[in-house]
Amino acid sequence: MELFEYAVIGGILYGIFFSLVGLGLNLIFGVMRIINLAHGQFIVLGAYCAWALSSHYGLNPLWGAALAVAGAVVLGWPLYRAVVPRLQRSADPEMLSFILFFGVGQILESLTVFAFGADQRSLPDDALGGGNIGLLGQQFPDSWWWAAAFSVAAMVGLWFYFTRTRPGYATRAVMANREEALATGIDVHRVSAIAFVAGLALAGIAGVFVPYLLGSVSPDLGGGLTTTAFAIVIIGALGNPLGTIVGGLVFGLGTMLMQTYYASWSNVVPYALLLAIVLVRPTGLLGKAVRHA
Repeated sequence: MELFEYAVIGGILYGIFFSLVGLGLNLIFGVMRIINLAHGQFIVLGAYCAWALSSHYGLNPLWGAALAVAGAVVLGWPLYRAVVPRLQRSADPEMLSFILFFGVGQILESLTVFAFGADQRSLPDDALGGGNIGLLGQQFPDSWWWAAAFSVAAMVGLWFYFTRTRPGYATRAVMANREEALATGIDVHRVSAIAFVAGLALAGIAGVFVPYLLGSVSPDLGGGLTTTAFAIVIIGALGNPLGTIVGGLVFGLGTMLMQTYYASWSNVVPYALLLAIVLVRPTGLLGKAVRHA
């Protein structure tokens, strides 16, 4: 019973964090119907922001979240202006986004190797407390709780944006039907730009905790993180950012349960769950039919 409690609580913490990992990817798709295959590389950049602040300036790695958000604005806004409007005018923006953002991801990975080297980097355990916090008799590292807390804060912030602000209402309208939103006078390009930058910022914030949840970070980690994020998005609901929370929890619980009982299968089972869910509900657990542009 203790092992089961450990797996469930750990799976929830792990899943909350991985909900944040997939959230930015789903937000960008939901608003713009483009798939950011460079998503994992932006997560890796967030991790290196935290590492650089800690290693070179002696600051707490949590400041990396603020630096990641600032970096998302500096990099994301011109990247949006340069490529996204052209993608959306194409006949097949989804497929073209696959190709374009795959290239962006490779460029970012190469630049990361150039700037930080190819070696794995880790963050000091004591930077986020270095101890353990118990729940129901089970102990988990402080860093896991920090990751869950920041993830929940980001999700609550996104929910507040969607439900309590005029730009959030406009974003939901664009997600529901882009052409109708444009016809009612909504500045679709402004809404899309905000969503694009916000998606990259969420990826960067998630990256701050990657060295703790995954043990270390390296430039080649981005591809695997993109794959994981995409699996989480599909499990929850493609195009429904808040459905990513469900996908992340399913992924986290599945991973931790298998790591606890059948460790050799732990990397396979979450994706087996993905296949099973897609076969039963092709649009994901919380999905509806995907709208057409």
